[in-house]
Parts: sequence; structure tokens; C-alpha cells
Amino acid sequence: MATKPPTGDPVQDSPQVTPPKQAAAGLPAIGHTLRIAHQQMGMARTARTLLKVNQKDGFDCPGCAWPEGDKRHTAEFCENGAKAVAEEATLRRVTPAFFAAHPLADLATRSGYWLGQQGRITEPMLLERGATPGDEDRYVPVSWEKAFEVIAEELTALDSPDEALFYTSGRTSNEAAFLFQLFAREFGTNNLPDCSNMCHESSGSALTETIGIGKGSVSLEDLHRADLIIVAGQNPGTNHPRMLSALEKAKTAGARIISVNPLPEAGTERFKNPQTPIGMFRGTALTDLFLQIRIGGDQALFRLLNKLVIETGGATDEAFIREHTHGYEDLAAAAEDADWDETLTATGLTRPEIEQALAMILASERTIVCWAMGLTQHKHSVATIREVVNLLLLRGNIGRPGAGVCPVRGHSNVQGDRTMGIFERPAPAFLDALDREFGITSPRGHGFDVVRSIQALRDGRAKVLFAMGGNFVGATPDTEVTEAAIRRAALTVHVSTKLNRSHAVTGRRALILPTLGRTDKDVQQSGKQFVTVEDSMGMVHASRGNLAPASPHLLSEPAIVARMARAVLGPASATPWEEFERDYASIRERISRVVPGFEDFNAKVARPGGFQLPHAPRDERRFPTKTGKANFTAAPVEYPRVPAGRLLLQTLRSHDQYNTTIYGLDDRYRGITGGRRVVMVNPADAAELGLADDSYTDLVSEWKDGVERRAPGFRVVHYPTARGCAAAYYPETNVLVPLDSTADVSNTPASKSVVVRFEPA
Repeated sequence: MATKPPTGDPVQDSPQVTPPKQAAAGLPAIGHTLRIAHQQMGMARTARTLLKVNQKDGFDCPGCAWPEGDKRHTAEFCENGAKAVAEEATLRRVTPAFFAAHPLADLATRSGYWLGQQGRITEPMLLERGATPGDEDRYVPVSWEKAFEVIAEELTALDSPDEALFYTSGRTSNEAAFLFQLFAREFGTNNLPDCSNMCHESSGSALTETIGIGKGSVSLEDLHRADLIIVAGQNPGTNHPRMLSALEKAKTAGARIISVNPLPEAGTERFKNPQTPIGMFRGTALTDLFLQIRIGGDQALFRLLNKLVIETGGATDEAFIREHTHGYEDLAAAAEDADWDETLTATGLTRPEIEQALAMILASERTIVCWAMGLTQHKHSVATIREVVNLLLLRGNIGRPGAGVCPVRGHSNVQGDRTMGIFERPAPAFLDALDREFGITSPRGHGFDVVRSIQALRDGRAKVLFAMGGNFVGATPDTEVTEAAIRRAALTVHVSTKLNRSHAVTGRRALILPTLGRTDKDVQQSGKQFVTVEDSMGMVHASRGNLAPASPHLLSEPAIVARMARAVLGPASATPWEEFERDYASIRERISRVVPGFEDFNAKVARPGGFQLPHAPRDERRFPTKTGKANFTAAPVEYPRVPAGRLLLQTLRSHDQYNTTIYGLDDRYRGITGGRRVVMVNPADAAELGLADDSYTDLVSEWKDGVERRAPGFRVVHYPTARGCAAAYYPETNVLVPLDSTADVSNTPASKSVVVRFEPA
């Protein structure tokens, strides 16, 4: 049967490796993609569903946050987007019989891939560890009423609201996120960790300080009209594939592209666009200059470029600097100290390569810098992104069409969740507006982010973890520490569509609350509903599912929050939770009175394609910072120093993966098939370390706390990484990332700069 899930746990430690080759991204993987979709959904359902992805009258892809243009293709999705949709719209089901056959101890031995392949969860499930002495711990079905009763019992028993943690995944809708943060604050806490804490928190911290708003300043149209696009610390081919179409369009219009990355990536080498006949057969060479930088050397690179721009007569936009910026003198003084030799050491680049990049920057009137986790997950990430902003400010490339900052968000509504108030350090103005609207008194003290939440669970300062989607255990660092911390909780709750590792690592009591997905039709008392999302460039639009729900026992995310809130807060809460569940338009009406830019929300979102949120730096060159201007910064230059005999490891995704969701065991663009426990090492480094190709090794991370963190049994793959650098997939290597190894200011886990040694397996 096409929809039968795998019955065994695929071996993931014996991958087959073909010689690495930079195959063009976008090669017609259509047959492969459709085969997966047919296996999960069947042929008719596949056609009915995929043709609605990212359409104005359809649903937003549950994958990445890349925007759509006004004119859409019939097939407005990428390979991984199709896989994400297929796994959500699958015909496979996880019923109570499944849980009866698979006790907790069994689930804990299964891989993330196997768990995800089992299908959609159909009923609320409750697990109580040790409830039946001598018997194995198992999830059992419960009614929704009982589930909310358990949550209310545990939350109201806490000594303080701050002992509860309310985590949010990036795919939560605006409506659900707004209700979730409203409930948490009415309950009495700002403990609202979210997936941003682990990815673009560094971007938000740097941009808020420098330009006054923690979001990108460009639109899709800006990319199309740019003269130069710098793609730094990002692999669009795997992580944001539809971005390749925008880069292709920019190239066709005359743009040049610089790629800055420790690994050569297929997506930025050559893109074969499956949407066009020419694209499929010939493709477009995207990268004009590839700077194969050493991990963590980006700040040093941009600092030297800034020095060279300042030293080049007439290269700076003096009028813009004079009228719109603050702190230029401090940057100029710091940049003067930038040293060629130190920069070459930090970056691994050559002088001619940096000079070529400078020439391209000086020739460009309109420059955009795009980045992702390769810049955000280091100790000095915030300083690095500030240095990127310095470069753009020097040339007047903020608030100019075709120019600006472009942090590329990874999850479909991660930016919208933050806009809706999912933040452990909310602005006082937001809380004031929330309190006026609902007649509550929100707490003003800062809450816990993800890392501090794990520390609080570990130390017994937090006792309940409620996760609105996502895979908290699989996404977080220091796996053994994190799992031990979660097992100390009194209650863990996961709102989910499918199984993942977080369901196998639980508190004393655990709930799985199955919810509607993006593809599912959502009908409430007032009729069919839709939700909204915000993409990576500040466009807000509707998302409407069209499939019958996977089970009659599912609730929507807004309904789950509303019913939980009433069960916990009781009749004393004047918030109309029942009204919010009946009609999501009533939620949007309240959002319009609390969140700037959402005025007349219901009318705006009714427009096909939605609407764009205001962005003061982009729209009017107004910078809402403490100085009232865009701020140059001048932090000391940092880069990782690695002891002899060690390499610097970055964690990354395979091509058959989205965040922690594993779609398959191949990494087609890198020539790796059938497994994930591989470590990619430059052949010259491997020769020095005695690491033969196809040999096996344990990875051991080294951190100042002296604790040994080990990831055993990785196969060595000789791969053209930057010298001194290595790469391996997460979540398998999350165990190597120390909980306390985080970025300054943002507290984001430093997953891209892990010092490792190699020991025989």
C-alpha cells in the first residue's frame, strides 16, 4: 500500500558516499519528489494539494519563510516544500493502537526519521511515568477535557507562574501566536522562548541596535533590481530553494553575486530552474565570486572591507552618513586597525580574493547582503552582523531601492510569531497596548529564552514545558543535558501534527495534543476559517487549508489555546476565549488594536496576496534607535582559535531535511546517500589527522568546562571544506554543542563553531 509507513528503523550510520560533485541545484528532482508525495498522499491527493501551495487562495507552505511575488507559478513550491506538505497531508495515521504497541522505551530508541514517517497523530494522548508499577510507560488516549484538566492542575499548582515555559515553533500562525502570548501574560509570565532564540536572535539583536528594527529591510523586488548580492553563511539550495529563482532573476537583470561560505554549495554554483525549459537543461551560473571563508571569519572579512571602502576616495556616501548615521568616527578609528595578515589568517582567503570582492562592492550602487545561520550561531555573531550593517551604511545602502539587509528566516512564520509578541523580553509599549486592550496587567520582568529555559528545567526552577509545535528536544543544544533537564519536569505538553524526538523525552506527565495543519480545512462555529502568516520580508497574507482533517478529534491551534486558557484562568478571565475560538476574525480585530502596522487587519488581509508591514528604515530612512539615527558600531574583531590537532565543526542540514524534520537519508547535492552520521573534512586536514576516507571516528567537542561531549560512530567523508573546518548534520551533532556556548548579547547557541577532536570509533 502506498501509504504504509516503514516498519523498521533505517540504519543511519552506514552511509554510501560518492565522490563529492557540485551538481546544479534545481535539477529535475520532480520524479523523486512526486514519488515521495504519492507514497504519502496518493496520486489524486498529491495533485489537489500541491497545486494549492503558496497560492493566493491556498495555504502557506509549512516550510521556509521565503516570500512569493505577486505573479505566482502554477507549481509555487520547491522540492523540500513538497516533502513538507506530503508529510503533513499524508494518509498515514498514528492511532492509539500505535502507542499501545510502542511504549515510551521503544519510542526513545527510534530515529527522528522513523518517528516522522509514521503519519499524523489522531487523538490526544497522555503519559504518566510510573503510573502502573511494573508496567512499561505508555501513552494512552484521553479526552480533550481531561487533557486541559491535567494542564490546569499542573499550572495552578506551581509556586510561581515563572515556573512555566511556553515555547513556540516558527510555523505557528499569527492568530495562535497572539493568543498564546496573551494567555502566558495573563497567567503571569514572560517565559516565551521560541525557535528565533536558536537561529536569527543574533540578527534581531544586531539590527535593532543599528537600524532600529530587527527585521530585513528589502522586498523581493529589491532583490530583482540589486547590482550586487552578497550571500554569506547561507545555503539557499537546501534551506531556501525558492530564493534561487530570485537570484536567477537578479542575474538576468545584471546583478553580480558573491557567495561567502566554508563549503561550496550546489545552489549558489549553478541553478537549473525546473520552471523554465532553458533553466532545466542549461541552468544559470549564479556565483561570480566564491569566498571560501573559514568558519567564524566573517567579522574580520567585513571589517577589512570597511577599512578599504573608507580609504578609497569618494567610496562612502557622505551625505547619507552625515544626515542619517551616528558613530562613524568610532568605526573609522577601529577600521584603521584592521590588519591584512590577521584577516587572511582569520578568513583563510587570499589578498586577491578580498580585493576582487572590494572591486565588486565599489562598482555597485545597490547592494544587498543576505545571511542565515552561518553568521548567527557564533560567540561573536551579533558583532559580525553589525559589521555587515556598517558596510551597507558606508555606501548608503539602507533605505535605497535594490539595497539593504536580508536575514533569511528559516521557518514559515517565525518572523510573524515575534511580531505577535512571542518574545521573552517584550517592549514596554507592546505590553502597555496589550494591557489596555484586555484589561490585564502583564508582567514586566524578562522571561527565559531557550537556553535559559533548559537551565531552569535542569536546576528545578521550571516545572512545566508547553510547546506550541516544533521539536524542542531535537532542536536544542547539549542533547544529554537537555534531555535530563526535561525529564525533571512535572509536565511536558506538545501541540503536534506528527511524532518527533520530543514525544519520547518527557516530564513525569506528558501530553500530545494533535492539531490541524496548514493543509487542513478549519471549520469553527462561525464557519470556515483562515489564518495568517508573515514571510521573511514583512508581507502578511492568508493561509487556507483545503483537505479534510486527518481525524475528527483534532483541534486547531487557536482552539487549543483558547480552551486551555479558560481551563487554567477560569471564569475570572474577562478575555473572550470562546469568541476567539468561534471566529478568528475577532482575534485579528484585537491584533489590529495592539500591534502597529496591523490597523484594519481584516480588510487588509482580504486582499489577494495580503499586505506589507511598514519598515521605517526602508520606507522613509527613519531609524527608530536610541540615537534616532542608524548606528555604526566598532566591536573588537573576533574569530575562533583552534588548537593543533583539532578542527572547527559547523552543524548543518542535509538536502533531505528541513530543520529537525528528516525526509530521507540522502544529501544529493553533496553526493552522500543512505545515511546521516557523516563528518565532512578537507582531504588535506584529514591527511594531517590520519583520517582515511570512509573510516569511522568519534567526534569529541572541547569546551572550557572540561566536560566530554561525544558523538560516536561518524563516517569520514573527504570533502572540499575550508581548511581547518569540518561539517556534520544536526540534530545528530547537537550533543556536541555546550549549553553555555552562546552568542554574546543574543544568547543563541554557537552551533557553527564547535572545536572537535577525532578519536577512533
